[in-house]
Amino acid sequence: MKIKDSNSNSYSLSGRPIKKSGHSQRRIVIENVYESRAEPNDGAAVQMTLLFFTARPLWVRASKTAIAHFHGLAHGGSRPRPYNDREVISNSEAWFLKVVYTLFIRSHSLDTCLGYLSKNLTPSLAFEVIKRLNNPRLGLKFFEFTRMNLSMSHTFWTYDFLMRSLCQMGLHDSAKLVFDCMRSDGHSAKLVSDCMRSDGHSPDYSIIEFLVFSYAQIGKLDIAAKLLEEVHSDAVTVSAIAYNKSLNVLVKRNQVHVAISLFRKCVASQFRPDTCTFNILISGLCGVGEVDTAFDFFNDMGSFGCSPDVFTYNILIKGLCGTNEVDKGCRLLKEVQLRKELSPNVITFTSVISGYCKLGRMKEASILFAKMLTFGIKPNAITFNALIDGFGKAGEMGSALFMYENMLVHGCQPDVVTFTSLIDGYQRARQLNQGVNLWHQMNARNIPPNGHTFSVLIQALCKVNRLDEARDFLRQLKWSSIVPEPFMYNPVIDGFCKAGNIDEANIIVAEMEEKGCRHDKRTFTILIIGNCMKGRMFEAIGLFNKMLAVGCAPDKITVNILISCLSKAGMPNEAYHIKKIASEDLNLSLSSFQSVHSRANAEIPVAV
Repeated sequence: MKIKDSNSNSYSLSGRPIKKSGHSQRRIVIENVYESRAEPNDGAAVQMTLLFFTARPLWVRASKTAIAHFHGLAHGGSRPRPYNDREVISNSEAWFLKVVYTLFIRSHSLDTCLGYLSKNLTPSLAFEVIKRLNNPRLGLKFFEFTRMNLSMSHTFWTYDFLMRSLCQMGLHDSAKLVFDCMRSDGHSAKLVSDCMRSDGHSPDYSIIEFLVFSYAQIGKLDIAAKLLEEVHSDAVTVSAIAYNKSLNVLVKRNQVHVAISLFRKCVASQFRPDTCTFNILISGLCGVGEVDTAFDFFNDMGSFGCSPDVFTYNILIKGLCGTNEVDKGCRLLKEVQLRKELSPNVITFTSVISGYCKLGRMKEASILFAKMLTFGIKPNAITFNALIDGFGKAGEMGSALFMYENMLVHGCQPDVVTFTSLIDGYQRARQLNQGVNLWHQMNARNIPPNGHTFSVLIQALCKVNRLDEARDFLRQLKWSSIVPEPFMYNPVIDGFCKAGNIDEANIIVAEMEEKGCRHDKRTFTILIIGNCMKGRMFEAIGLFNKMLAVGCAPDKITVNILISCLSKAGMPNEAYHIKKIASEDLNLSLSSFQSVHSRANAEIPVAV
């Protein structure tokens, strides 16, 4: 450590001479803040290092520290706290922070200079040290050190920053420890001042909301519920937003019953749910098909002072239509129409229209569509797509095309769903060429096909034995970004196998594997039977074994054909082995083939 007075020839850390002014002032230049030969456990060395900062400094604005962005540390964090826009740290404070930071990093302790720190380390400077440590674990150690050894009462921002940083690192137990310290300090402060939050210690609603949400995300619902119980005793008002965020996370993760359990625990802690709370739970229940339970929550809304809104009805109507209870959904739609404070929207009508279309009840769907227009509700692309698909599946291509034209009149742009439904309708009406023409129209409009579009056209072409064209579509699929599924390949593989072209079928299988698409049960079955019909018995056995290895159980027809072909090919031992596996491991009753080849009967017993 070297100190040079400004009255002598002195140099800055960069080696440049320090300019002298006309004012008489003393400037301290500190070099080599920490040297490796100065052990941090050497109390005298530490004290001497820190004492250099007691001289009267030249006060300058050293930095502008924007702190608000630290609230972005935590995923889904609550509203940012109103930190000061900037904090001005003097030059001496900046060096002081650097020394404290360096000594703590090297030794994780500052026991040798407790007296000095108790006089000079303020809560705001402690916050700066914790930020500069840039490590939640080290920050927690420094926090604990200052509380235990210096009896420091930290600022609100220190607690807030530590909890969010620790949660981001997955250290939720440590975050809860900081929260408990915050509550304890807040209670102590209240005894002194009888003014809650006068010193910024007690947790407020934003911290509670953040912690509840964080614990719900990792599935620690008991801790979340307990935390809510504790803050009720502190008279901290937690908004329904905190509860709703947590419930929504669970529902999106398909943990609906866990969300319901948390809801009940929260209600027991005097939580007052709102309409949004019920909408989240009702949506989750409808999503898993438990519409009756969803209606139980719907009926309980009034007991909590909540009224259903149009979103509540839309969720229930969609749930009913999803379980094919479209008539009940339609009655619920009429109930919305009768309520003066509510008005059905395009989603309400479209849900019921779509339900009727899926059931093929196009007359009811058309009537409801007309009523929708009468009420002045403008249909959207989803409405038209549902009607086009419904008419196409019903074989009414004239009505489907009319809806397509109507769609354009209403300013709705057709998308890939629109064209795929029309292509499917044409192939059902045995007008496949029209469907192929629509494919080209899609390309002209720069509307990329999806996997379902490929599947519809490929299956349709294979049905009429246009294998080469179907094969061309598979080549296009190969160079697309679409993640393929086995059902896209299986019709073409089956077509070539039936045509006796096993080699081409195997090439398609190789392309399928290149795209990362695994065989499914149908793929294996097609290939096994195809190889059997061509007399390639070893290939068939290899596929059978591979099928078992990937956990795909063959059906009785596949096994029977394989056994029969092995017997006819003079491979009785292999046939017996397959039959044994089918009987004992797969529990298949092969009644159609009570015996294999006669030679097998002579050599080994047959076990059915």
